[in-house]
Amino acid sequence: MIRMARQCDAQAISEIFCPIVTSTAISFATAAPTTSDFQKKIAEITTTLPWFVFELDSIVKGFAYASPHRSLGAYRWCVEVSIYVSADSRRSGVAKALYERLIETLRSLGYYNAYAGITLPNEASIVFHEFFGFQKFCVFKSIGNKHGKWHDVAWYKLELQDEYTSNPSDPISIRELPVERPSVMARDA
Repeated sequence: MIRMARQCDAQAISEIFCPIVTSTAISFATAAPTTSDFQKKIAEITTTLPWFVFELDSIVKGFAYASPHRSLGAYRWCVEVSIYVSADSRRSGVAKALYERLIETLRSLGYYNAYAGITLPNEASIVFHEFFGFQKFCVFKSIGNKHGKWHDVAWYKLELQDEYTSNPSDPISIRELPVERPSVMARDA
């Protein structure tokens, strides 16, 4: 089942994310966020943007969310997207189901561009994003140092709307969408 994240999901989200912080350079965070940190982040993001969790047998198996790309007004049609899945749920369809829902929602909200930063090397993430139509547009060389090594980050872009209009309407808040659809079960999860 895919649903909007709630603050009570913060512990499960932390358990998925913290090993990625401590053991990999996939995230450039250098300290694992606490449950309280995630509660605050969920509350902040879900006032305007989607944060979805994939729940199976009452256990959160993954999460995906969008955050503002930049704070200046002309960027308001752009978001950055993030997705993380528990180690036991990778390659099971959880990530695919979460991204389908996230991208569909971002389109409905009126966003034009979604960006994903991928620490290199990470062939699995590259293939995953390209499957959804993301296209690489640049690589920031040696932009972050983690675990005693400099890392490159490739940036990928997905155009969310069919056409760019000169005077687009502002994106709407996730809270302005009609009541959330009933939870969606992922067939290939």
